[in-house]
Amino acid sequence: MRVRVDPDRCEGHARCHALAPELFEPDDFGNATALGDGAVPPGMEGKARLAAANCPEYAVEIVEDGG
Repeated sequence: MRVRVDPDRCEGHARCHALAPELFEPDDFGNATALGDGAVPPGMEGKARLAAANCPEYAVEIVEDGG
């Protein structure tokens, strides 16, 4: 699983960072970005889904790994 933040939708509410600081960080303008390549470590899937569900702009996307 990976997380991705759509930069065109993000308005800097920072709910994703507040809920899952292990997965997101604010950029220089206060908009969220996924840490690293967006890979969600084992056990953090719930936080990733919670962050996506709480984004008022629907900017946080969950990408399920194929397999």
